[in-house]
Amino acid sequence: MTQKTLCLLLLCAILPLRGWTQADSLQSSLDTAKNQYKVKALNELFRKFHENDPAKAVGFAREALNLATEVGDKKGLAAAYNNLGIAYKTQGALDKALEYYLRSLRIYESLNNKEGIATTKNNIATIYSMKKDFGQAMKYLEESYALFVEMKDEDKIIRSMNNLGNLHSEIQLYEKAMSYFSQAYQLAEKKGTLYADPLMNMGNLYFRQNNYQRAVEQYEKALDLERKNNNKLGALNILVNLGITYTKAKQPKPAQVYLDEALLLCEELQAYSFQPAIYKTSAENYANQGKWKEAYESFAKYDDVREKIYGEESTRNIAQMEMIMEFQQKEKEYDLLKQQDEITQLELRNSRLFIVLFILGGLIILGALNFYFSKKKIRRKS
Repeated sequence: MTQKTLCLLLLCAILPLRGWTQADSLQSSLDTAKNQYKVKALNELFRKFHENDPAKAVGFAREALNLATEVGDKKGLAAAYNNLGIAYKTQGALDKALEYYLRSLRIYESLNNKEGIATTKNNIATIYSMKKDFGQAMKYLEESYALFVEMKDEDKIIRSMNNLGNLHSEIQLYEKAMSYFSQAYQLAEKKGTLYADPLMNMGNLYFRQNNYQRAVEQYEKALDLERKNNNKLGALNILVNLGITYTKAKQPKPAQVYLDEALLLCEELQAYSFQPAIYKTSAENYANQGKWKEAYESFAKYDDVREKIYGEESTRNIAQMEMIMEFQQKEKEYDLLKQQDEITQLELRNSRLFIVLFILGGLIILGALNFYFSKKKIRRKS
């Protein structure tokens, strides 16, 4: 069962706009916008196009990265790195995604930008979740959630609750997971905003409890919302889950319809991270029908794409990046300690100098007083 993608798109300083009219307006503004304002527009265009035209979105993110580097826009640079991380994760290039997320996080931390730190930590958690390293995923998600609560950002709190619910569901803490989903749904209702995420996540939970009928009901409601919102990436996620659910329920015809639609959309969006689940489920679905040749071919494709995305080399590269980040953090701590030590040494030297000067001053005063009284004594004798 594929888990709902724990991906929270970075919202740049420009207010999130809705609809293609705004996207067209942003594109037309590129001719007049300059420096950091153009970087913001390019990053926002990535967010607009990512769910429906990922290839075009990547072009905007790369342009934002180059321009931000050129004009020295650190905030825009962090946003561009984060957006490219999202794009690579969608394509299944987990190593590259993590590399860009870590670069983004370091810049946001240097700027003390809490929103950027929280968003990027959430996205780093997606990589660990996909790699089944749930301990690290939980660490980053909880840190991200705490920051969103501190900022009172309700939209991101809702998304973060969904992500935490998914993770608790993944480690079979179903009651805790349902609690997060319910809270997210209630908060969304209170805001008057309709999200597909809570519905799909509840479907995930019913699936894990083998209640396939209830799972399908929730998935179809969520799919209807995503299609109304023209969110192709969200729709792809639900199509895969519907294919898996119908396969487990031994209903091969609707299962294959959803899986075939998902595979076409996967290719269109270049969302290759979904391929392993699609091919593996297709193999199982064909096997349920006794179509062994098709089952073998699908499983061979699954094995190939799975190795590319989740293989040992990928895990090793991620571990190396973690070590580099930890080393860089240690270097920062060492430099800070060194600076503190230098300050302490300087303060100590200043203290010693003050004491020496104080003693010398005292001796000079005593000498002067001694000279004064000696002279006075001589005058009296005279």
